[in-house]
Amino acid sequence: MRARGLRVSTARRLVLQALFAAEGPVSAQQLARELAVDTTSVYRNLELLERFGVVRHVHLGHGAGLYVLAGRREFEYLYCERCENVTPVATHDLDPVRSHLEREFGFRAGFTHFAIVGVCKRCARRRRQ
Repeated sequence: MRARGLRVSTARRLVLQALFAAEGPVSAQQLARELAVDTTSVYRNLELLERFGVVRHVHLGHGAGLYVLAGRREFEYLYCERCENVTPVATHDLDPVRSHLEREFGFRAGFTHFAIVGVCKRCARRRRQ
């Protein structure tokens, strides 16, 4: 970050540490509560980190954008619209889906910004019972 001319402020460092510790995507509000920092400051830092490619955001369902670290372990997400369960999926595991869409429709799909929304196995089973 410093090599790109980005100052590593205390607030920025705290946001990054919280993202490293998070088990999945988190909202700016969650980070602000956890860090006891103003939400506006968290948003400002997340937007800056996203511009520099350190952080990316993803939309799960109808809620606010959530943030994750960009880079070494990229995930795409499956989101259950019933129980709100989020399942991370390695990017390469969805390559067959992308290939099918491109082959059948000439469409190159990306699932990094918006999750694939549907019903998880557990909720589908409950519905059938």
